Amino acid sequence: MVDPQLLEILVCPKCKGELEYHEEPPRLICRTCRLQYAVKDDIPIMLIDEAEPL
Repeated sequence: MVDPQLLEILVCPKCKGELEYHEEPPRLICRTCRLQYAVKDDIPIMLIDEAEPL
């Protein structure tokens, strides 16, 4: 699981919007951009090029 303090400060790198954390599969979702960012070994991969569409 991603550190809750980290989740409080993370924003979408594309639009700077709020992210939602989902545990299964682990990912961060931006509803504004409709992108999801993977979380590998409890580390969010916050690269726009690595994001997948919802």
